[in-house]
Amino acid sequence: MAKLLDLLTRNSTPEARLSWPHITADDTLWQDLTEQLREGAVTLLGLWGDNRESGAVVRVAVVDEARRIGAVVTHECPGGQYPALSKAHPPAMRLERTVHDLFGLLPIGLPDTRPWLDHGMWPVRHPLGDRTPSPGSAPPYPFLGAQGEGLHQIPVGPVHAGVIEPGHFRFTAGGETVVRLEERLGYTHKGVEGLMIGADLKRAAQLAGRVSGDSTVAYALAFSRAVEAVHDVTVPARAVWLRALMAELERLANHFGDIGAICNDAAFALMHAHCGVLRERVLRTAMNCFGHRLMMDRIIPGGVANDLSGDGEVALSGLLAEIRRGFPALVELYDNTASLQDRTVGTGIVDPALARQYGCGGFIGRASGRSFDTRRVLPYPPYDELRFEIPVLSDGDVNARVWIRIREVEQSLSLIDQILERLPSGPVRVEPSRARAGEAIALVEGFRGDILVWVSLDGQGLVRRCHLRDPSWFQWPLLEAAIDGNIVADFPLCNKSFNCSYSGHDL
Repeated sequence: MAKLLDLLTRNSTPEARLSWPHITADDTLWQDLTEQLREGAVTLLGLWGDNRESGAVVRVAVVDEARRIGAVVTHECPGGQYPALSKAHPPAMRLERTVHDLFGLLPIGLPDTRPWLDHGMWPVRHPLGDRTPSPGSAPPYPFLGAQGEGLHQIPVGPVHAGVIEPGHFRFTAGGETVVRLEERLGYTHKGVEGLMIGADLKRAAQLAGRVSGDSTVAYALAFSRAVEAVHDVTVPARAVWLRALMAELERLANHFGDIGAICNDAAFALMHAHCGVLRERVLRTAMNCFGHRLMMDRIIPGGVANDLSGDGEVALSGLLAEIRRGFPALVELYDNTASLQDRTVGTGIVDPALARQYGCGGFIGRASGRSFDTRRVLPYPPYDELRFEIPVLSDGDVNARVWIRIREVEQSLSLIDQILERLPSGPVRVEPSRARAGEAIALVEGFRGDILVWVSLDGQGLVRRCHLRDPSWFQWPLLEAAIDGNIVADFPLCNKSFNCSYSGHDL
């Protein structure tokens, strides 16, 4: 039986190596996949359930980063069961718990059988599977324990102070030192994947753009690229470059917001105020250029909904000039403020080995030595024609995550310069000639990291099934490890430096 990596190579030519072969795995190949994940030969990108006429299946997306090859592996689930990947590869555990909650598919050997998204409040169990009636009461959720003299627990959330999404954090501490943190999420589950089923492309694109509002551009782009791959649509060149422009504006706005918020959690409100001004300037420029502050619903299958406004290029040039005048002084202020450095340096360290094991992307992974960036490893237009660097540090602490954001701001400014310089003229969207049946996958670099969208269309212009995976799925678990050995008072700072999405994770 051929090994998984051999199949990836066989299905990918140098000219088309970025295509995503679909491989159906028997038990032998599935075991080989498990071993390849355990050894780190391939990286887990996603795991989800699906229903086919022949029965339920579980699907896994993986990437061989060295050879820049991705694949979707499908395993049939006779009797609603399949061998758990998580028994050898812990990053799959929450995904497998979720597949059981939504589809009722049982991973044999799953080390943790507690529900994940299902809090016992749904009217049915397994809403994407057999939809059996819910017992109507939520059983107690047993948090993991810790042993030691004088340990105590601190429950935090799910309701927090301020306008913050809900999540529960259960701390076990000895004095002020955290010895265990356990998260419980799922409070913002919206049933997006269920709502996708049977939706037309317009409605489905709107849903994709609302999975996590701060990443609406990235989600819409990933969904659109997957749909376009099914329809074999060639997007107009101007639309391709406008999409990248929106993506970099979204990255700038979020990085400015994060840098300021991290400093605010370290009691340095001045940085928060100035970064907030820059973020607001980006959002207002986006409104001027595309008619929406977050650029929501501006990327659609086939292109973009509207062209850059008449004075858009002038507004963008003014924005870049303003950022370049003010941001370096803020960077110097951050770097030279001893009280800030005392809080951020050495705090909340993510071990580089964990970042690699979990396939942790974005500024969290790059602050811990993992250089993965979809725009470079699995490039898509127009990034394959643009010059940019991927900043990487190895310290893995809050300070490193701030500096990665700072360097990415600088790279985004350069990318926007290049986009404006090379922006072609012409139409900004094209309609698919006819509905097609098929499935495809897309991976897009959002500001948090890589966003995955897999879509299956029924041939009538409707979505048969769609799976959307936020980068937070592989980042939330590392927050539990990062706070270990730190004091409880540093958790808000660590949490803000991660800035994982509750909504994007909970779907």
